[in-house]
Amino acid sequence: MAHVPCPPETRIGHIHLKVADLDRAIHFYSDLMGFDLLTRMGDQAAFLSAGGYHHHLGLNTWESAGGSPPPQGTTGLYHFAINYPARRDLAVALKRLLDGGWTIDGSSDHLTHEAIYLHDPDMNGIELAWDRDPSEWPRDGDRVTFGNRPLDFTGLMAQLEQPVEA
Repeated sequence: MAHVPCPPETRIGHIHLKVADLDRAIHFYSDLMGFDLLTRMGDQAAFLSAGGYHHHLGLNTWESAGGSPPPQGTTGLYHFAINYPARRDLAVALKRLLDGGWTIDGSSDHLTHEAIYLHDPDMNGIELAWDRDPSEWPRDGDRVTFGNRPLDFTGLMAQLEQPVEA
């Protein structure tokens, strides 16, 4: 069967996560990550968004109330990425997490994008990312190549000193 590519405008939409404790998950994604709580369905589900979108994040306890994270070595979600529109936005997100007492698991400059890795309270992996302009991505012919350099935290956090662009 011949490969038929998706349209270039195709995007991954919202993510819906099973959580053990809805209040704890809402605190993390709203207070520490900055998403707006759009609606809550009792202790069963909540929907959060950035900028008024119908929802970027769905959280539910339908099959997972009081549950534990999946054990290491099993299949499932590795991580999902939250891409910020500007490098400064990534710095703001990192500062908000650190100020809230959250820790990160790692970071990298992949040359195509800068990435910060962490886990939510239910141990779902999250990548906070800022993409460089595609014209800056390293390539080998027509293929994008990736790297794994240390993230420049000093340069990233210096973005907080820059005026916000209108």
